[in-house]
Amino acid sequence: MFIEYIGYLSFGISLIGVLVIVSGTIQALVEFVRLEVKNLHGENICPKRGLIRHHFGAYILLGLEFLIAADIVDTISQPGLQELATLGAIVAIRTILSVFLNKEMQNHSCKS
Repeated sequence: MFIEYIGYLSFGISLIGVLVIVSGTIQALVEFVRLEVKNLHGENICPKRGLIRHHFGAYILLGLEFLIAADIVDTISQPGLQELATLGAIVAIRTILSVFLNKEMQNHSCKS
């Protein structure tokens, strides 16, 4: 019975992670389109584009952290060696993605 609730909890946390990423994607897309319209009118949008990238990256990182948390909670319900190895691989991949996204966000520069 307890294991079933952990599965629901894991699914809920995963859903939150996906919603965070989707929300950030929609916001970034809307702002990007607005900026490109301004760009067509001759406005320099480069600094604002960098800000959109920064905000979008933050949403992706936050979503990835929720997804990692969901994987950890899910592994509690099935703590076998295979599940732990799978969790370790998933966390490693997502951590590497997070590190590179973080680095990209810190080093973004606009060349126009």
